[in-house]
Amino acid sequence: MTQAVWIIDDDKAIRWVLEKSLARSGIAYQSFSSADDALNALYDATPSVIISDIRMPGTDGLKFLGKVKQEHPALPVIIMTAHSDLDSAVAAFQGGAFEYLPKPFDVDQAVALIERALAESRSSEAASEDAEAMPALLGQAPAMQDVFRAIGRLSQSSVTVLITGESGTGKERVAEALHRHSVRSAKPFIALNTAAIPKDLLESELFGHEKGAFTGALGTRRGRFEEAEGGTLFLDEIGDMPTELQTRLLRVLSDGHFYRVGGHTPIKANVRVIAATHQNLEEHVKQGKFREDLFHRLNVIRLRLPALRERSEDIPLLVRHFLARSAANLGVEPKRLSEAAMALVQHYAFPGNVRQLENLCQWITVMAPGQSVEMQDLPPEFRPELVAGSGGAIELPPAADGSGVLPTLAGDWTMLLAREVAQRLAAGETGIIDDLTARFESTCIKSGLAHTGGRKVEAANLLGWGRNTLTRKIQELGLEHGE
Repeated sequence: MTQAVWIIDDDKAIRWVLEKSLARSGIAYQSFSSADDALNALYDATPSVIISDIRMPGTDGLKFLGKVKQEHPALPVIIMTAHSDLDSAVAAFQGGAFEYLPKPFDVDQAVALIERALAESRSSEAASEDAEAMPALLGQAPAMQDVFRAIGRLSQSSVTVLITGESGTGKERVAEALHRHSVRSAKPFIALNTAAIPKDLLESELFGHEKGAFTGALGTRRGRFEEAEGGTLFLDEIGDMPTELQTRLLRVLSDGHFYRVGGHTPIKANVRVIAATHQNLEEHVKQGKFREDLFHRLNVIRLRLPALRERSEDIPLLVRHFLARSAANLGVEPKRLSEAAMALVQHYAFPGNVRQLENLCQWITVMAPGQSVEMQDLPPEFRPELVAGSGGAIELPPAADGSGVLPTLAGDWTMLLAREVAQRLAAGETGIIDDLTARFESTCIKSGLAHTGGRKVEAANLLGWGRNTLTRKIQELGLEHGE
């Protein structure tokens, strides 16, 4: 049976205080004196919230947090810590902690925090169908851990945040997380893509309008600022906002009130604004496309989301997550990628980032023939043909534009290398590194000498070798070139 809250602390007095407080609040609980006992219990049941001490015999709170998040990434975990351990508590955000509770703590404060975590847990469950359609905010790469840590540090603040990153990196997911972990979490989260709304409608969309304000305004309409009252307004692609609306937005951020289109009564705006863009706003400011004063208003705290190619170590985690989610949506068993197929996917450039990876997993769930997905089961753009000639040349299937190079693979020779390594490993070959290293060095030497017209000293310098090293390599590799 699922327990609402699990309490983990080797201090019996702490457990007793929390147990009595939760009981008075009508919250079900289960207590454990060690993290190891709780980990064992997780095989049979999953709580809604965990509150755990950070320093305990056996598995400590941070290691426990890491293990929980591996299996239950959405489960809120509150870390309790002494004041002297606050640095460790902040580090806990790197592992995905919901919040930390410093000791000694006020009992009412502790219960309020637990209730907020319970509300978060219920909200996540209630919104699971909507959330399943969106890219996941998961990752163990250092760049993503920095993002998670920032979300944790901002949890008690309503400061304006600017999120930057390429399309498909999950900027809206981060905005949702900032809202969900803030004091405004019980109020609305309203998202608006400013690039998707026609210019002549965007003002009304943001601020609403009064009846008769313009042709077709048959009644009074609330805008997104009013809908987000008390909560968070997420403005995506803020770099595409027209200049005249930039002025109105600046006024709201500065004065704290706005007017509906056609209105004369000021409306107070108690809204946290989070903006996002894939564009270089500093360059837009220099070009006069974006107001400098608005940029500084928005750029109070900046979070940069890394491209997926910058955190390729997260791809296996994301693939498993998306495959499981796609399978659940279709009511089928999740498919699995073979090691060779996973290596190929992990070395793909993913210009569309996490969104493109999610689409790939949906394609695999529907189109791949078996439960175990091999390299040949992937879409064509993920499995270029490798034809090794005498010189180790690689041929790619012809591109749609006839150039002979697939646009998605341009410059990404590591993906092709991964494909060949995976093929040769699958064939049971050994000594792969020695062979590939020899081919790599031969290619570099031939290209270097061709570039310099056969001049070894110049070629060696360009390649980063000494002349003697180049001469020795030419002899070892059996290459024949004149001076």
